[in-house]
Amino acid sequence: MDKSVSVLIIDDHPIIANAYESALESFVNQNASYNFKITSVYSLDEAQLLLDNTNFIEDLDLVFLDMRLPASTDGKLVSGEDFGKVLRLKKPNIRIIVSTTFNDNYRLHNILQSLNPEGFLVKNDINPKELLSAIENVLAGSPYYSKTVLNLLRKQVGSDIYLDEVDRKMLYELSIGAKLKDLTDLLPLSIAGIEKRRRNLKKMFGISGAEDRELVKIAREKGFL
Repeated sequence: MDKSVSVLIIDDHPIIANAYESALESFVNQNASYNFKITSVYSLDEAQLLLDNTNFIEDLDLVFLDMRLPASTDGKLVSGEDFGKVLRLKKPNIRIIVSTTFNDNYRLHNILQSLNPEGFLVKNDINPKELLSAIENVLAGSPYYSKTVLNLLRKQVGSDIYLDEVDRKMLYELSIGAKLKDLTDLLPLSIAGIEKRRRNLKKMFGISGAEDRELVKIAREKGFL
C-alpha cells in the first residue's frame, strides 16, 4: 500500500527547492511504497496564502522551511521562523525540517526553542546524502540534526551552566558590540538589573575581570554563542 505524503517546500532560492525535490525523488527510488505530493513556493506571500487554505494545511505532512526568507508584503511574517510558529499552532503534529545559513549558537538555540523542528539543517552542512538521511529519519519519527546543530547540543549538554533567554540575549548583544547603555533598550531590565545579571554571568563562567570581551569569549567556547 502506498504511503502518500503531502510536502511543502518554502525557499526563496529555486536551486535549493530543486535540491529538496531531488532528495525526495531519490528517497522514492529507494522506498517504492512512498508517494510524495510536492508543493514548492518561493516567498512568504505565497506561503501565507497556503496558511489560509484549511484543506491544504489539514492534508500537509512535511515542510521544508528556510529561516531567512524576505518578509511578507503585509509585514505579518518577517521570517521563515514566523511562518513555522503559525503553522505549529494550526497543526501541532506537522513535521518540519528547517534549514538556515545561521551558524551562531544563539540563533540556532532560538530556532530550536521556538519551533522544536523534527529536522534541523545548517546549509553549510547540506549535501545529497545529508538531505536523504534527514528525510528518512523524520518520516520514521526520529529527529535529525546536521553536524553544526549536534555540536551545539553536545556543548550545552556537557555544560552545568543554565542560562535563561534574557541571559542569552544579553550575551548575544554584547557579542555583536552592544554597550551597557544600549542594553536597556534591548532587554526588559533597568541598568541596575543589567549590571546584576552581568555580574552573575561572570560568576557562573568563573570570570573575575571587568572586561565583557572575556565573558563573550568563554560563553562562545561553552556553546552559548
